[in-house]
Amino acid sequence: MGTKFVTMGEIMLRMTRPNYQRVIQGRTFDGYYGGSEANVAVSLSMMGDEVDYITRLPNNNLGNDCRNELRKYNVGTDNIIWGGTRLGKYFFEQAASVRGSSIYYDREHSSLMSLRSHMIYWPDILKGAEAFHWSGISCALSESASDATLEGLDEALRAGIHTSFDINYRKNLWKYGMEAMDVLVPAAKRCHIIFGDTGEMQMLVGQKLPAFEAMSTDYKMDLPGYEKFFEAAQKKYPNCRHFVMAIRNVVSANHHFLTGMTFSDGQLYHTGIIEIEPVLDPMGVGDAFIAAFLHAHFRWRGKHQKQLDYALTASAMKNTIMGDFNLLSEQEVIEAGNEFYKKGIFKEAIAPILV
Repeated sequence: MGTKFVTMGEIMLRMTRPNYQRVIQGRTFDGYYGGSEANVAVSLSMMGDEVDYITRLPNNNLGNDCRNELRKYNVGTDNIIWGGTRLGKYFFEQAASVRGSSIYYDREHSSLMSLRSHMIYWPDILKGAEAFHWSGISCALSESASDATLEGLDEALRAGIHTSFDINYRKNLWKYGMEAMDVLVPAAKRCHIIFGDTGEMQMLVGQKLPAFEAMSTDYKMDLPGYEKFFEAAQKKYPNCRHFVMAIRNVVSANHHFLTGMTFSDGQLYHTGIIEIEPVLDPMGVGDAFIAAFLHAHFRWRGKHQKQLDYALTASAMKNTIMGDFNLLSEQEVIEAGNEFYKKGIFKEAIAPILV
């Protein structure tokens, strides 16, 4: 068994029309369970880690089915809190050609929104864990859910456990009177690993990042500009040892360019650029990146370039897998990453290549 992780957040039911239809078309939906922290939990478990996923589910058949789906991938569900009235869901329209994707949420009064302080006994749950992973989404849903999430962060810090934070800023979720930055900035200042996309990192740090406009894999990135940005981030968040960012340029719905970057222990690391065409399902791609980085961070300690290359590989491969979960083993990611090395995208193989 690998590293023990605890992740916490809301899992939802994603409803998607088949064959790129719009929500107003057709008669059937394909259903997938997913949510940022649940996606991370499944990915970590698929790679051989021990994962305990914390959420709140309604005590009905849909809640039971959701739990069983997590169990299928060996994610720990014993500490799920049962209660509330409903599982949140959302309707996802897949992008096609020049038409972008759309999401319609139906999550008001979900079970996690009514989660409250002291419903979760964090000392027992975090016992033996190496890392606690959470995101800004659960803090956005309600003040009580935010309090319960930050209790977990407080206990992890008291216990000397690594804390991993995905910014996951969703403007439309913050409705209960608190400003996102008033909650997330103080919490982020206590975390050891911070993940975010370009917009989220800019918001958290308060500075602009260089543009990423790759139209080929030989695109030249403004590395001094990124380094200057992350040096400012380090000053604002001195307890953070790793700022980690997946960077994407969407050329069309089915054609993306992807790269990754981490500022770890005061040094900037970056990968080459991967071209992805066709993109089959982009949902959960960022979560796949986060999970793979966390896995690699504890699997290959101190090997920052290897950690980043592994994370980017997993994220790129997720684009080929339908649903929110990245269903790849560690060996499958390594083998794909080594193929990227052969193509010159990475400077070294993730693991020795057997001839």
